[in-house]
Amino acid sequence: MKSRRKFIQELSGGLTATLAAASITLADSLPQPTKPIRIGIIGAENSHTITYGQIFNRDRKFPGCEVVGVWGETPEFAKNAAEKGHIPLIVKDPAEFKGKIDALIVDHRHAKYHLDAARPFVKAGIPTFIDKPFCYRVSEGRSFLAMARARKTPVSSFSTVARGAIINDLKAQVKAMTGIQHVISCGHCDVDSPYGGVFFYGIHQVQKLMEVFGENVTRVRVTRKEADASATLVFASGLQATLVLAKGRPPFELGVVTDKGLTKLESKVTDDALEPYREVVQLFRDGKEPRSHESLLKEVSILEAMEKSVTSDRWETVE
Repeated sequence: MKSRRKFIQELSGGLTATLAAASITLADSLPQPTKPIRIGIIGAENSHTITYGQIFNRDRKFPGCEVVGVWGETPEFAKNAAEKGHIPLIVKDPAEFKGKIDALIVDHRHAKYHLDAARPFVKAGIPTFIDKPFCYRVSEGRSFLAMARARKTPVSSFSTVARGAIINDLKAQVKAMTGIQHVISCGHCDVDSPYGGVFFYGIHQVQKLMEVFGENVTRVRVTRKEADASATLVFASGLQATLVLAKGRPPFELGVVTDKGLTKLESKVTDDALEPYREVVQLFRDGKEPRSHESLLKEVSILEAMEKSVTSDRWETVE
């Protein structure tokens, strides 16, 4: 027979091995801590930069995500964004972000600066969110996205007006309707804006229409009345949409015309204000692009055609 001491030693050893195996299994099943994400922002002229800082830094809405630095178009813009957005570092050159960030936000007012600012970081594999509009010219956007795809770097851009539960609800309402003859869209837009004319703020209405009614817009025409303007967008299906481009500050609203008359599209749900930022974090953390590259280019094509029509005062084809 085994001695009492030997029996206890064997029992203890077996129990220790069992507990060790159990602890490994338990550790594997527990949620693992997520890797911190250091975010850099290029551009401080927009109030959006302050909002990013407040959400990620001041309010800590997404633990592990922090805006670590900002570059501003002027020292004053950078200082204002850093102070109000609780951003600890101001860089004098975006190149200073090298080795200090895991993700990038580009936030210029004029879309013509977006791609040049983002390019070296996307080439280096840094996930990048570009505030809307994505870019100013389709040709530049196409080559940029081809580069991003080749480098396997996730890139995206969107308007918060065109994302979230409210938009999904409106889309479902429209899908259930029959006999829609015309679409009416209203919102702020200054076609003479120094920040890209119709691109600046026009993006909100264009992207919202694309989300709710589809992306296949084939031609556009813009008609001016002094500072204000309206645009007609024609879809491949024949559906037409009229956009009120008001220099004032009307809210962004949608309506449809059917045989029963004009119906304002109103959501029956409440939006989660953080949902768009959740998509940005998912882009950074998981590499999940919330929109296709084709969609990013399509809205720029529509805006380019609208810009041409502002000058030509005639129908322009959406390339």
